[in-house]
Amino acid sequence: MDLEKLKRSLLGRTPGLMDATGQYSVLVPLVEGEEGLSLLYEVRARTLRSQPGEICFPGGRMEAGETPEQCALRETEEELAIPRQEVEVLGRPDFICNQAGFLMQPVLGLVSAAGFAAVAPSPAEVGEAFTVPLAFFRETAPEQYVYALQPD
Repeated sequence: MDLEKLKRSLLGRTPGLMDATGQYSVLVPLVEGEEGLSLLYEVRARTLRSQPGEICFPGGRMEAGETPEQCALRETEEELAIPRQEVEVLGRPDFICNQAGFLMQPVLGLVSAAGFAAVAPSPAEVGEAFTVPLAFFRETAPEQYVYALQPD
C-alpha cells in the first residue's frame, strides 16, 4: 500500500474498538416524583431467549447510521411505549466494552411526567417496569462479590 492510499483510507475515518462485535445503546431514564429523581428500570420478559428476567435499562443494538441517542429513544419507545419527544436527552456518560466484545453506550435522559404516565411495557420484551429513587443509591453501599477464577 502506498502512502497516498493509506492517507485516503484514514481520511474522515472514525476510530472504533478493534474487534468489537456490535454497538448497543441504552437509555438511563430519570423520572421526577415525590421522592425526587428516580431511575426507571425494566425487567426483561421471562420468555426471552437471551437474559430472561434481567433487570436493565431500555435499549438494544444500534442500527446502521443510528446514533446512540436515536437508538436509545427508539428502543425505549418500543419497549416501554414512552414517546421519544417525552424524553429530554441530558447527555452521554462513559461507555463500556462488555466482556463479549460489544460497546454499550448509555444515554442519560429525563422522562417527562406525560412520558412516565404513558409507560406500557411491551409483553414480548418486558415483564415489568419499576423505579428506584436516586437517594437509595446515595444511602446504600453496593454489595460487592469476589471469586477466584482459575483457568483450566
